[in-house]
Amino acid sequence: MTSVLNTFSLAGKVALVTGCKRGIGKAMAEALAEAGADIIGVSANLEPEGSAVAQAVEARGRRFFAYQADFGKRDSLNGFITQVKHDHPVIDILVNNAGTILRKPAAEHPDEYWDEVIAINQTAQFILTREIGRDMIARGSGKVIFTASLLTFQGGINVPGYAASKGAVGSLVKAFANEWAGQGVNVNAIAPGYISTDNTEALRADPARSQSILSRIPANRWGEPDDFKGPVVFLASDAARYVHGTVLTVDGGWMGR
Repeated sequence: MTSVLNTFSLAGKVALVTGCKRGIGKAMAEALAEAGADIIGVSANLEPEGSAVAQAVEARGRRFFAYQADFGKRDSLNGFITQVKHDHPVIDILVNNAGTILRKPAAEHPDEYWDEVIAINQTAQFILTREIGRDMIARGSGKVIFTASLLTFQGGINVPGYAASKGAVGSLVKAFANEWAGQGVNVNAIAPGYISTDNTEALRADPARSQSILSRIPANRWGEPDDFKGPVVFLASDAARYVHGTVLTVDGGWMGR
C-alpha cells in the first residue's frame, strides 16, 4: 500500500514556474523543489545566474533553469515557449503565477493599463497553458496550476483590468479542466487573499485601508508567501489526482466572511 505521504512527492518531475523571482512565485518554486522537482523559472527580469530563487532551489538539491520573458509582448512570449519546449521536452507541472496589477479608478482607467494587464494576466496564461498542455495531453499526464485571486470572485476597487483578468482565470481553469480531466491532466488554481508582497505594498502603506482589510480577515493577519508552499505541492502532486477545475482560496478565511 502506498503511503499517503509518498503521494506528495515530486521526485523526478520538472516544474515551470512563471513570475518566480520573488513573492508567491519564489515560495512556490522553493516548495516544489523541496518536494523533489527541478525548476524552470521565468520572469521579466530574472537574473541568468545567481538569483535568490535559483539559490533557494539549488540549496534544496534541485536544478534551476532561468529564463527571461516579457509576457506583455506576444513575440517575447512565443519566443520563450519555443525555447523552453526545445530545452525541456517534458514539463510535468506548469505554474501560471506571473501577473501584474495597475491601479486607477474605473472612470479614469486608461486603455494602456487595461491592455497590459489583460495581456499578462489572461492572454499569456491561456497561450502558455495551451502550448505546454498540448504535450501533457499527448503524454496523458500533467499538472497546471494558475494563481487566481480574491478578485476572481469579487470586483475590487480601482483595479477593473485586474479584476477582469482574474475572473477570466477562474473560468479558464474550469474550461481547461472540462476538456483535459479525462486525459490525465489536472487544471486548478490557488486564489491568494491579502498577502504581504509587492502587489499589496500600496494597500499596506495606507493605515486606514490596511486596517479595514485586516479587520475582515478571520485569521487576523496578512498572508505570507510561505503560506502557498503546501497548497502548490498538494495540487502539483498525486495527492490531488482527483481534484479538477477547483479554485483553492488561501486567504485567512476572507471568503468565509
